[in-house]
Amino acid sequence: MFQCSYAIPGGQDEWQPFSVEDLVRLSRISEPVLSPDGSTVVYTVRETDMAANKGRLDLWSLDLASRDAQPRRLTTHPENDSSPQWSSDGRHIYFLSSRSGSQQIWRMPGGGGNAEQVTELPLDVGSFRLSPDGSRLALSLEVFADCSGLDCSVRRLASRVADPAKGQVFDRLFVRHWDTWSDGRVSQLFIARLENGRAGEPVSLSGTLDADVPSRPFGDASEYVFSPDGSRLVFATRLKGGTEAWSTNFDLYEVSVEGGESHNLTQDNPAWDTQPVFSPNGRLLAWRAMERAGFESDRFHLMVQDLKSGERRALTRAWDRSIDSFAFSHDGRTIYATTDHFGQHPLWAIDVKSGKPTMLTGPGRVEEFSVGRKKIIFTLASLRSPAELQVLTLRETTLRELPRMNAELLSQRRLGEPAQFTFTGADGDTVYGYVMKPANFVPGKRYPVAFIVHGGPQISFANGWSYRWNPQTYAGAGYASIFIDFHGSPGYGQKFTDSISEDWGGGPLEDLRKGLAAALEKYPWLDDTRMCALGASYGGYMINWIAGQWSEPFRCLVNHAGIFDNRSMAYTTEELWFPEWEHGGSAFTVPRNYARFNPVNHVAQWNTPTLIIHGAHDYRVPYTQGLATFTALQRRGVPSRLLFFPNENHWVLQPANSIQWHREVEKWLNRWTGTKE
Repeated sequence: MFQCSYAIPGGQDEWQPFSVEDLVRLSRISEPVLSPDGSTVVYTVRETDMAANKGRLDLWSLDLASRDAQPRRLTTHPENDSSPQWSSDGRHIYFLSSRSGSQQIWRMPGGGGNAEQVTELPLDVGSFRLSPDGSRLALSLEVFADCSGLDCSVRRLASRVADPAKGQVFDRLFVRHWDTWSDGRVSQLFIARLENGRAGEPVSLSGTLDADVPSRPFGDASEYVFSPDGSRLVFATRLKGGTEAWSTNFDLYEVSVEGGESHNLTQDNPAWDTQPVFSPNGRLLAWRAMERAGFESDRFHLMVQDLKSGERRALTRAWDRSIDSFAFSHDGRTIYATTDHFGQHPLWAIDVKSGKPTMLTGPGRVEEFSVGRKKIIFTLASLRSPAELQVLTLRETTLRELPRMNAELLSQRRLGEPAQFTFTGADGDTVYGYVMKPANFVPGKRYPVAFIVHGGPQISFANGWSYRWNPQTYAGAGYASIFIDFHGSPGYGQKFTDSISEDWGGGPLEDLRKGLAAALEKYPWLDDTRMCALGASYGGYMINWIAGQWSEPFRCLVNHAGIFDNRSMAYTTEELWFPEWEHGGSAFTVPRNYARFNPVNHVAQWNTPTLIIHGAHDYRVPYTQGLATFTALQRRGVPSRLLFFPNENHWVLQPANSIQWHREVEKWLNRWTGTKE
């Protein structure tokens, strides 16, 4: 195993505790991409413009050949620059930029310099890929499917703006998704020839399908790929057909770059197929695939098909982990991949012949990576550090830390110290959790507790860094925190993940009870008389469930975007496959399942002071769930407060709103735990 010795020192009296203002100010690194010769990495850095109340994206680079090299900013335009891709000869960096007034593809010399516009389209480019030989661009655009050209879509959008009648008519779901109402457009995959740095007229490759390519709301260029010879594209999509809102049946389609009909490669699988990747020699096609239709948290197997023989196999079937991102080595003999794993998220090397995995990194969360011939560049985060660049030289046995973007700020801040612990939870299973000391920790003292419940519910509160639910902000405010990977969390085997379905308020609540008891016994500096529980999404649901089942230990509760009523949620959320799998059917076929662990049925037992937070554009858990929670508490005379964001979705993303969110939560905790601000 490669070891990383990354650490931030602590304990100096002049250092300040970490604050939400610090969290917002941090530089956020993403999208690292190695140059073809492996000498340079280009990546995206988001910095926060507080005056404009938004993040700003720029491209940076780092010379990997020199150990003394420092990061260099490549773009300085006030508008966003992101999604870098190298040309195969390393002479140019292609990227997305909104500097022209709309999001288009641009390019600059590989060593930096003046950028030139590659596309000048009347619509925003959503994502793109450069063909291996640099002769074509694949790109995604949002268009009206019945329009024969891009100008038609532009004119129709303009006419809608001018029309004083604003009513919208729908004949099928989705009518809205995540935070956006449908306007009738679809995301289509286009191809354009590239000559002398200028793109020709794009031609739709997926227009014959009633589908979004890439998918909404979070699909990107990882859902389509050129073959190594550049003759065809493989993309992932799900057909609409009136069942899209309750289907997870994504398939892989192959199409010639010259256009024509696309061919479904995975028609035999009724579940999710996505992220196609060719081996460098074009012999193999790999992708991630689930097996159970309708279950978004099923295990992602790594599938590999020999395109010459037609043989297809689940390479990781014997390994009880769900594959996240992955990439081939340059010789095609190894696939590098990330997975959740016992509260960590390491990088692995998987042998293509045997499927045997070998862990390459230690504690922390590998977020993104790029594979070169001799090295892998990746971003590594932990509970004590935001994502920073690391490089792994494949023939060596150590990791090399690269200059850290946030070193100066964090060197002046005192951070909380995390520790992982285990206990026996529901069904006698070993369950993992973390505690974090407050930043002002002094041995012998006891500290108020923030008991944080993760959402998902099939996600892991792993050893990573969050910009929304970060225990370091509580540590900086003088709180210890506890967070449990209860039954349903990934990284502990698929059976453990599956166990939460149809048992939302059972095993997970038992884990939380036992985890809290185990932490209080193991760490005497936790003050069991001053505790509050907090959670978002499923975590917010659990806060409402706790209010009616187990409120005794907690002086206060914080519920962000939590479910109040399982039945009404089933009829107002957008992705119907989620509640229908989690509750074993639809609300009209198995109503008893929706009633079994339904918080609304236990409002009469609610007595704990609660802060409710919700965003108006949250269509995943509509804001009426939060409003109903607040109404119930007010009607019962329970001390309660509603923080409502008219311009946020399921997450709070705008910098000023994030600061307000944290300040309101901190004030609520301080009020009920008797902690001074």
